Amino acid sequence: MENQNNVTEFVFLGLWKNKQIELLFCFLFLLCYLAILMGNFIILLTITCSHLIKKPMYYFLCHLSILDLFYTSTVVPRLTRDLAAERKNISYGNCMTQLFTAHLLAGVEIFILVSMAFDRYIAIVKPLHYTVIMNRQRCNMLIMVAWGVGFWHSIALLLMVLNLPFCGPNQINHYICDVKPLLKLVCKDIHIVSILTVVNSGMVVVVVFLVLLASYMLILYNLRTHSSAGRRKALSTCSSHIMVVGLFFVPCIYTYILPAGSENKDKEISVFYTVISPMLNPLIYTLRNVEMRIAMQKLWYQMSHSELN
Repeated sequence: MENQNNVTEFVFLGLWKNKQIELLFCFLFLLCYLAILMGNFIILLTITCSHLIKKPMYYFLCHLSILDLFYTSTVVPRLTRDLAAERKNISYGNCMTQLFTAHLLAGVEIFILVSMAFDRYIAIVKPLHYTVIMNRQRCNMLIMVAWGVGFWHSIALLLMVLNLPFCGPNQINHYICDVKPLLKLVCKDIHIVSILTVVNSGMVVVVVFLVLLASYMLILYNLRTHSSAGRRKALSTCSSHIMVVGLFFVPCIYTYILPAGSENKDKEISVFYTVISPMLNPLIYTLRNVEMRIAMQKLWYQMSHSELN
C-alpha cells in the first residue's frame, strides 16, 4: 500500500499526438456532448410530460437517458478539456473516482437494457399477463437490481485497483481512467489481476450480450403467431433496442474480453460506447419509434399553443 503514494497523479496520452487533430476533435466531441444533452433532455421531457411514462418500456427509457447523461458527463467534458490542454493530468483520487463512476453507470445501463429486453419479451410472448407481470413495483425492483449489480461490479474493480502498487510510470495510454490501461502501470505481475478483470468485465458483458440475443431470438420466433400489423409494430420497437444493444455491447466486448497486456485499439474503440452510442441512442429511440414521434408532436403543439395564448 505504501508504493501507491509514489504516484500522486496520472497523465493521459490521449487519442492523438497531433495537436491540430486534437483541437478539431475537441470541437467535434463538444458538439457530440451538446447533442447528447439535448437529445436525452428531449426524451425525458417527452416521456415525463405524456402518457408514455405509465408504460414500462418508456419508464426504462427514461432511466436509460438519465444514465447516458451522467455517464457521458463523467467522460466527455474532461476529454474535450484535455484535447485542448497542453498537459492532460488527473490526480490519483480523481482517477479512481472516474474509474468507479464510469463502471457503476455503465454497469447499471447494461442491466437496464436487460430489463427493457425482458419487458419486450413479456409484451410479445405473454401479452395477456403483461400488465400483471410488468407493474410499476416490478419495474422499480428491476431498476434497483440494476443499481445493485452495477455497484458491486464497480466497487470490486475499484478495490482491486486501490490495492495495486503504482511506483513509477504514470502515463496512461488512454483518455479516461479505465482498469486495463491502469494495469499496464502496475509494478508487479498482473497475470492474475488481468484474468480477474476479464472475468469481472469481459465475461459479464459477453454473457449479458448472449442473453439479450437469445431473448430477441425467442421474441422473433414468437412473432410468427402475430398479425402482420402486430409484427411490424413489435419489430419496429425491438429493432431500435437491438441497434442500441449492438452499438454499446460490441465495442465493450472488444475492449474488455482481451487481457490487459494485449496490444489493441482499446482507446479508439472505446469512443463508440463513451460518445457515439450515447449520442445515437436518442435518435434511434425517437426517429424509429412511432409512439415517441407522436408524443413529441403533441408536446410541441401544446408548448407552442400555450405560448400563443
